Amino acid sequence: MYRCLGELLAPARAAGSLSGGEPCSAAAAALLSGNGPGRRPCGGGGAPLLPPAATSRRRYSQAADPEDDPNFFRMVEGFFDRGASIVEDKLVEGLRTRESPEEKRHRVRGILRIIKPCNHVLSVSFPIKRDNGEWEVIDGYRAQHSQHRTPCKGGIRYSTEVSVDEVKALASLMTYKCAVVDVPFGGAKAGVKINPRNYTDNELEKITRRFTIELAKKSFIGPGIDVPAPDMSTGEREMSWIADTYANTIGHYDINAHACVTGKPISQGGIHGRISATGRGVFHGIENFINEASYMSLLGMTPGFGDKTFAIQGFGNVGLHSMRYLHRYGAKCVAIGEKDGAIWNPDGLDPKELEDYKLQHGSILTYPKAQALDCHILEADCDILIPAASEKQLTRSNAHKVKAKIIAEGANGPTTPEADKIFLERNIMVIPDLYLNAGGVTVSYFEWLKNLNHVSYGRLTFKYERDSNYHLLMSVQESLERKFGKHGGTIPIVPTAEFQDRISGASEKDIVHSGLAYTMERSARQIMRTAMKYNLGLDLRTAAYVNAIEKVFKVYNEAGLTFT
Repeated sequence: MYRCLGELLAPARAAGSLSGGEPCSAAAAALLSGNGPGRRPCGGGGAPLLPPAATSRRRYSQAADPEDDPNFFRMVEGFFDRGASIVEDKLVEGLRTRESPEEKRHRVRGILRIIKPCNHVLSVSFPIKRDNGEWEVIDGYRAQHSQHRTPCKGGIRYSTEVSVDEVKALASLMTYKCAVVDVPFGGAKAGVKINPRNYTDNELEKITRRFTIELAKKSFIGPGIDVPAPDMSTGEREMSWIADTYANTIGHYDINAHACVTGKPISQGGIHGRISATGRGVFHGIENFINEASYMSLLGMTPGFGDKTFAIQGFGNVGLHSMRYLHRYGAKCVAIGEKDGAIWNPDGLDPKELEDYKLQHGSILTYPKAQALDCHILEADCDILIPAASEKQLTRSNAHKVKAKIIAEGANGPTTPEADKIFLERNIMVIPDLYLNAGGVTVSYFEWLKNLNHVSYGRLTFKYERDSNYHLLMSVQESLERKFGKHGGTIPIVPTAEFQDRISGASEKDIVHSGLAYTMERSARQIMRTAMKYNLGLDLRTAAYVNAIEKVFKVYNEAGLTFT
């Protein structure tokens, strides 16, 4: 069954617009769009512009430079400023202190200034001896944006594009991302400036272990201090090396040492479902908005996945698992793009076949059941576009060429402020990165808790739940036999297929998937409420930033300012 936001909100909040008996009414759509009509379905081009009244509230900070290649960290700060300008008055009104209105304003602006910058940035250089006997100096960075909650949390990426600016921007995004999905971590990020394809496995292990030591020497890693995770070009293997290095050095006497990093293999304290977590989170995030009838009416679309097509930029971990889950629930993938090109098939691409082909041949470009895409993947004709590669892909120069009606940001920072503004004017829904790709950090939180508790989810209750379910079926059978007798023999009780699947109790993977789905749904509801409260229309990014700012502000304000 499809949902409508009007069914969720209190009548008082939506008086005159979302009346109780008429969910998904035209009034609901008008309120969401900020006075704008629903968008017509488009076959191959853009959508009509919203009227001026619909965009009058959408002020934008000066985050984009004239060339629309903004400094990544400044770009994130610009989005933060946009949210802060909207929520500042509410934060002032919400203070329950004996301060004067002017002092309250100073307090709010002061805390907002505290939230914005990166608290710590570590830059390291260290040598390694390569297998051929040559020596090389490796550069690495770790940024800790906020310690309002500890530990800090954020991935480690291996890329030649890594820079101080990039890790600062990604660390700040992690702070807001954790706040949006109510995960009690501060934001952090790390990067090692290498192309992992140019190194052997032995060399990569040397680099990973040495970088871990450099982080440990400066207290930039630890179960209660800073907890890395996989990111671009890193995975279970690298996280296992990090955990082993930490546990055998600085964490030798710490029983929780393996909680110093998440995304580990199961044998090293990892958790079922972590590998697919970000992609699964992308699916759940899209699901929560595509099943919302009032939002879909704005886009001229029907709710649900059944008739939807999608294209993905990036066939890595996030892109692959996003494709799997969307395909499983009825959507059709018509195009996939990678660095070396893109392919398309209007009849749909099968994720399993495509994954197997890439593993065997190293590329998707020669996949026999598809043909080369004659335009950029971001301009593919589809309903849902999922940029799952790197930052600043959607810019002022290509935003007007995008044909999708929904942009789901699987990557971090794929949309520049100028492009974001164009999408709002074109009535295109952008589901923002700080919400949509939070599945990874959510399941990392579950893994971290598992490591601290030293017991896997479900182990203590698994048999009890299974026995309870069987006793329930027996109780129903006995009640029916007492009522109707056993004249024709015992009355069979046949559980449904759904109940049969759950009769043995919840496994760790079941618990992880359920917790992730609930987290993404609850966060989506919060974003929708905020968007309506501030009349933001389709500006979901600003709504998400407002939610994050409110939560982080509350922590700083109630904790008090120490040593000032």
